[in-house]
Amino acid sequence: MVIKVFLASSSGSTAIKKKQQDVVGFLEALKIDYTQLDIASNEENRMWMRENVPGEKKPTNGIPLPPQIFNEEIYCGDYETFFEAKEDNAVYEFLGLTPPPGSKKKENVEAEQNGDAHTAELEEDDPDNKAETDAQEEEEPAEEDEESRKVAEEEEQEEGDEDRVKDNHLVSEAEEDLVSEEEEELRELEEEEEQASEED
Repeated sequence: MVIKVFLASSSGSTAIKKKQQDVVGFLEALKIDYTQLDIASNEENRMWMRENVPGEKKPTNGIPLPPQIFNEEIYCGDYETFFEAKEDNAVYEFLGLTPPPGSKKKENVEAEQNGDAHTAELEEDDPDNKAETDAQEEEEPAEEDEESRKVAEEEEQEEGDEDRVKDNHLVSEAEEDLVSEEEEELRELEEEEEQASEED
C-alpha cells in the first residue's frame, strides 16, 4: 500500500506550501513510504485527485486544494483532518496503516496520562487486594506525596494549556491567511486550466 500525497509544486500560496511541507515532513519523520504527485505540472494527477476526493469533502466551489492524501485509491483526508489525526496520535489509523511495533497508540497515551487506569483494573479483579490497599492508605500519611503529585499535575496542565493556546492562535492565523490565499490559488489554477485548454 502506497500513500499518495497530491501537491502543487508551483503553488503561489505560502499557506498551502507550509501545509504540504508539514505533511511530507511528518511522513518522513515517521519513515512512512509515500509518493508525491504534482497537480501543477501534471493534468492527469490533478483530474484524478479532483475526481477521487469525496463530494462531502470538497469545498463549496467544488475544487479541492492540495495537499490531499490517499492510501492507494482510498481517500484519507486533507490537511485539516491530517492535522487532527496528528494531534490525536492517530496518524497511522488516519492513513489506514498498521502502527509499527513499539509505536504509541492513542490508547497507550491516554493510559499514561491517567496513570491510575491500570491500578484501578487490578483492584477490580482482586477485591481482597483493594481492601488491603485501602487499609494501607489509611495507615500511611501519604498527604505530602499526594500534594506534590497534584502540584506537578497542575503545572503540567498549565503548560499544556499554554501550548494549546499558542497552537490555536497559530492555526487561526494560518486559517485567516489561507482564506485569501486559497481564493488566489483557485484563480491561478483556473487560469492555468484555461491556458491549457486554449493550447489544446
